[in-house]
Amino acid sequence: MTITTTIGILNLMHDKLDTQKRFQEVLKFADPQVQIEFLYPVDHYLDRPVPELVAKISQPLAVNQVYRYDAFIITGAPLEQIDFEEVTYYDEIIALLEQLKTKRIPTLFVCWGAMVAMHHFYEIDKYPLANKLFGAYSHQITQPTALLKGLQSGFMAPHARYAEMDSDQIVATKDLVVNAVASNHRNFLLTSREFPFTFLFSHLEYGQRALLKEYQREVQATKSSPGLIARPVNYYMQLGEPVYHWQTVSQRFFENWLTQVKGEITI
Repeated sequence: MTITTTIGILNLMHDKLDTQKRFQEVLKFADPQVQIEFLYPVDHYLDRPVPELVAKISQPLAVNQVYRYDAFIITGAPLEQIDFEEVTYYDEIIALLEQLKTKRIPTLFVCWGAMVAMHHFYEIDKYPLANKLFGAYSHQITQPTALLKGLQSGFMAPHARYAEMDSDQIVATKDLVVNAVASNHRNFLLTSREFPFTFLFSHLEYGQRALLKEYQREVQATKSSPGLIARPVNYYMQLGEPVYHWQTVSQRFFENWLTQVKGEITI
């Protein structure tokens, strides 16, 4: 029997349209039949109109309706440098997290999404990095998981963040399994022993030019000299295009995650 999987994605990224295209591409490659609904946090627009583009490409989050989804994704967000509680829609996120936990919905938390979930569920602290973690890095598998099936230590994956979660607190948290870390000891993949939760600190949804576009956007936003903005490392050009180190890794990971999600679905 073919199982049609419906996934809700709370899109918190600044580049809304690009983010949707990226997740659609990686998820549809893994399963062409997957159904995806993109959502936005209602509380983020309480004092202003919802932007036309946001309203056109996504739906308002209805926390009490998340049971309709077979799985859920909370994306990253450009919020690592501010306290969780200062985020305008923090209470809405917490209500969502509690629903995902209560309904035991398989959830993939990406980058800031992983940070806020680990902070809420386990009281793990976030701290600023001296320099932005930015580029493609090599990784080591520390605890095998079906999510990394087909991959071996040394695989490349992209990171783009200004903060990290406290590793000592992570190790002391019995429910968390550290499945893989970057070669510089930064977080990559953690899973919960009790709940169908996956914490991914890499932007594996990023395509070939995503890191380049992020770099160009930050230069433009700050009006800085390109030399003052962190350049993505291990991300060199070949024949006029950035080298797409992690394409196979991304495909394998999302295939494995969807396979795991389908295993959670009861018919």
